[in-house]
Amino acid sequence: MRITDDLQKLLDILPIELRQILEKHSQRDTLVEVVLDLGRRPEARFPNLTEYLSETPVTQAQIDDCISRVGMFGGDNRAGIEQTLHRISAIRNRSGKVIGLTCRIGRAVFGTIGMIRDLVETGQSILMLGRPGVGKTTALREIARVLADDLNKRVVIIDTSNEIAGDGDIPHPAIGKARRMQVAHPEQQHQVMIEAVENHMPEVIVIDEIGTELEALAARTIAERGVQLVGTAHGNQIENLIKNPTLCDLVGGIQVVTLGDDEARRRRSQKTVLERKAPPTFEIAIEMLERQKWVVHESVADTVDNLLRGRVPSPQVRTVDENAKVKIVRQLTALNGSKHQQPKESEMVSPGRQANGWRSSGRMQPLPPLQPEPEKSEFDRLLDQSLSYGDAFNFDDTKQSGPNGEDLPLHVYPYGVSRHQLEQILEVLNLPVVLTKNLDSSDAILALRSHVKNHAKLRHMAKVRHLPIQMIKSSTIPQITRGLRRILHMDEPAFADKTELQLFLHSGSDDEMDALEETRLAVEQIVIPKGQPVELLPRSSQVRKMQHELVEHYRLKSHSFGEEPNRRLRIYPA
Repeated sequence: MRITDDLQKLLDILPIELRQILEKHSQRDTLVEVVLDLGRRPEARFPNLTEYLSETPVTQAQIDDCISRVGMFGGDNRAGIEQTLHRISAIRNRSGKVIGLTCRIGRAVFGTIGMIRDLVETGQSILMLGRPGVGKTTALREIARVLADDLNKRVVIIDTSNEIAGDGDIPHPAIGKARRMQVAHPEQQHQVMIEAVENHMPEVIVIDEIGTELEALAARTIAERGVQLVGTAHGNQIENLIKNPTLCDLVGGIQVVTLGDDEARRRRSQKTVLERKAPPTFEIAIEMLERQKWVVHESVADTVDNLLRGRVPSPQVRTVDENAKVKIVRQLTALNGSKHQQPKESEMVSPGRQANGWRSSGRMQPLPPLQPEPEKSEFDRLLDQSLSYGDAFNFDDTKQSGPNGEDLPLHVYPYGVSRHQLEQILEVLNLPVVLTKNLDSSDAILALRSHVKNHAKLRHMAKVRHLPIQMIKSSTIPQITRGLRRILHMDEPAFADKTELQLFLHSGSDDEMDALEETRLAVEQIVIPKGQPVELLPRSSQVRKMQHELVEHYRLKSHSFGEEPNRRLRIYPA
């Protein structure tokens, strides 16, 4: 990692007595900013330290002398030093006179984005969040250089306060081949953003400090034109943007939705809920907690949806050790607020999700690594000994008709049943069934019992068209699977558990997969071999329902107890 800061050029604008003190200071290489306030002692600020440079208060003459050595102050009360990245910000009194200066050191740090380079190369839009001084602008500058020089993309930087590419007409070398558009007045930033797209054909737009509704709308317009966005916004976490009415459009916007009675019952929620209004402007969000510790949300849409539904997202936490190796861990947060991390090291390859396992002891603790050639569990034996349902319906065989003489594949009209789960079941079990939205072209109806009872018109139409209705109690994997079996007049195989367990492990969100893996390991490592009851971690009602279903496959009993949001499962031995 290489750092260039042109520190001497900033020291040259300071009063000579302060300059001499800082030139000899042992920590000058880590200096963050120098603060000069009229009538107060001058301060030097370091990452973890603030100290006075003199016992003599700052005079107006000293402030005026500093101002004379820097460029013009813009509408945002910021100025710079030509060909450097330093920033001088002014504090004015009511009459407009400068009575205070904040001289911030700007550094070009080459190699600072090593831990997210794989994300930068994906071409997806990236939003960076974090408190002031954590390094957002430094990272933005390095991202622009990598995209322009290493990936040969057309990059345009919207440099409102000349902080990214430095003061003056010639940009700082730290941005590489990227081009820079300056903004005359901060309130015109959104106009310059649109102008950049319309006039200069960029592949990437880099924006620092998106802070107004017009800038958020301009960012969405740019993203919808297929241009990659890299920007920063005010806020430490995604939750801050969701609650910010000005910037919430960056993560898709929030709207209040009133559900129907049936949908509210299906979701087990209130009739009025919050939902995401549109796709997020930025696909990836990075929360910069520290300079070497960043939280990565690989899918902003999933994170926002989980937060609005009361679920806790599981982002990546990326850190860099003293050997410049990137470590990636998956952060898992229980609903009671305690955080746990599953470690996984990476030499900057695109991270993939691995199966996670924990002891079900009320705490998330990684299990010891498996020994070579372990004895297979009951779960694995079920998978090895069983055949898939699809073998019973090989389209090369002579059997080409359905249970009532229909041509295969059978067209099924789902009503009130989760289409997403149906598609997963059909894919895994390879059943000769096609889902249809047209009742006239269907051969059978698969519907929730509660929905059919309240829908006389559906029953009448099925009777007129001579369509069989297969009713199920709930839209769950076991119920849907049994309903499809009955429609196809299939006998229930002795090893039905295998394929249904396959479905449990086939898809689902990270939180659902982690919960099911936790349940499986609790049963196979504690409940069955040791005969001891186990309490699992708190989960949402939907995830607990899936855990109950998985426990049933082991012919065991489970019970939910506790109050929300700490309600959890207890599994009992046979």
